[in-house]
Formats: sequence, C-alpha cells, structure tokens
Amino acid sequence: MRHWLALMLFVLALPAGAGDLSFPDPKPRDLCPVCGMVVSKYPPWIATVVYRDGHAHHFDGAKDMFKYLFDVPRYAKGHRAQDIARIGVTEYYEVKRIDARTAWFVIGSDVLGPMGHELIPLASRADAEEFMHDHQGKRILRFDEVKRDLPGKLDAGRFD
Repeated sequence: MRHWLALMLFVLALPAGAGDLSFPDPKPRDLCPVCGMVVSKYPPWIATVVYRDGHAHHFDGAKDMFKYLFDVPRYAKGHRAQDIARIGVTEYYEVKRIDARTAWFVIGSDVLGPMGHELIPLASRADAEEFMHDHQGKRILRFDEVKRDLPGKLDAGRFD
C-alpha cells in the first residue's frame, strides 16, 4: 500500500504542463504493455508515458495507462515511476495528445474504447460536461481522482 501511495504522490507531483509536451507516435507493431493489443490500430485512444531518457510506452486507452501507472514494476521491468517525464492521453474531440494530469475524464458513457468501457479524456470541464450530456456519462474525474480499483471496475461495467 505504501508503495502505491508513494508512486501516486510522485506522479501527481510532476509539474503538469511544464517542459516538453510532445509525445511520440507508436510504431506500427508497438504493443500495449498491459493488454498486448497493437496500439497504432487505435489512434483516437492512444495514451503515452514518456521517460526522462526518451523511452515511451503506449497504451490503447487511458484505462490501461492507469493500470500501468498503478503498477509500473509489473508492466515495465527496468523502469521506475520516478523516471516518468510526461504522461499523455488522446483528447476525444481534437484527437490530439494532451497532458493527462490536466485532462478531464468521463466514465460510464455510451462511447466504448478498444477494451470496452474507458476513461474518456477531454481538455476542459466544459467539454467534459458536453460529452456527459451527449453520451450519457456517469461521472467526471480529474487525473488524481482516478483510484487504483477504478480500471478494474470499468472492465466489469461498474462506474461507482
């Protein structure tokens, strides 16, 4: 439990919006380290973690990215959460990667990602509220409000 808390405190302490916010694109055969799917097949859903040394891991959605962040040693042997430089998610309306720590996430909507129910990233609260209204979303969350058990709940179709 202390390890998880220390990791999340570190990730939350990273300066949102500071420094380089560019994110590399996945190569055609890059696999999501969480589920093994080919990430490049799902451009509207790509999430990316970039380490200080430039190494990047790509995900087929924010849900798998959060699973990864909650357990980096399991999914990325030889990498440490402390070495993460930036975290990006693909914003739903603009379909461009934005800083995950500044995003607004909607859960429980009628929009499904490649792995089912997703955290839908949006750039602003207004966009998140509009998306909620248009797509029957259940809740809006900020990055630091996503708890360790939420990705598993989404896999089971639960939004509490």
